[in-house]
Amino acid sequence: MQNYSGDARIDAVITWVDGDDPQHRAKRLRYQPHAPRNANATNPHRWACNDELGYCLRSIANHAPWIGRIWIITDAQNPDLSRLPADLVSRIAIVDHLTLFEGHESALPTFNSLAIETLLWRIPGLAERFVYFNDDVFLTGPLSPDDVFSGDVPVLRGGWVDQRTIAADPDSRSDPTLLNALTQINAAGLAGFGPGRLFRAAHVVHPLRRSVLAQLYDQHRTAFQANLGHRFRCVSQFLPQGLHNHACIAAGRAVLHTSDDHLHLRTGAVLDYPLPHVRAYLARALQPQFKFLCVNDLPQVEAAIPETRDWIERAIAA
Repeated sequence: MQNYSGDARIDAVITWVDGDDPQHRAKRLRYQPHAPRNANATNPHRWACNDELGYCLRSIANHAPWIGRIWIITDAQNPDLSRLPADLVSRIAIVDHLTLFEGHESALPTFNSLAIETLLWRIPGLAERFVYFNDDVFLTGPLSPDDVFSGDVPVLRGGWVDQRTIAADPDSRSDPTLLNALTQINAAGLAGFGPGRLFRAAHVVHPLRRSVLAQLYDQHRTAFQANLGHRFRCVSQFLPQGLHNHACIAAGRAVLHTSDDHLHLRTGAVLDYPLPHVRAYLARALQPQFKFLCVNDLPQVEAAIPETRDWIERAIAA
């Protein structure tokens, strides 16, 4: 491992919610009538809890034991960690939304991952370098610190895309099915990148610098305040890690990783492709070159392919 100046630790941050919790469900339903009327904002699978967090944490224990603290961001909830190894649990800390949103309590409660991601850098005690996981992203092969940071420079996975058609079409600019593309366009724009060539992040863990996000908050305070104020996802928001990535690229402080080492099974894949093809795609997670697997809607995949959890268990195993 390289020698680093300052804080040599690399932490992990994971966002998690149990949407079946009666108190959380009641709170969500209280505010949902005021949400944007689209499935991207209010699809129940966004808050479903199907053991993804357990898979994610065990994959870290098996494939990235060098990670320092593991911060799980929750909303007045505590995940069941009883089946995890004791040495892993000892590194886990629960961060409530009240802590993350201190000074911005009027934005709570929030049911919006984009709003939460806007303030990740405010976790007290968070290392300067950290990797951000959605809880549906799992490590499927040995991950080294150099896979995510080259010294203090983030290693970014994704690719350059042309989004001018979406940006120029008023109908597309308000289409919630294009929310991921739109929030990346908005993020790139804040960093001075036009839609004709922007860097679209892959669905993997995101290496982030705490100081970069803090500086971006100071530079774009109005945009950050607006971003965290949406209780449900909205096409007018920006993707915080997308802004971070473009800022790092603009400063010449990013490494673009081009190897094919990640898999993304998106929502609807089992409906759009023959199931033998989806099974074959899942099986690729067992191949040694792949380090990341994202399964967006585990219940949907499992309903079509009952052995899905067996594939995940095999993929995350040491």
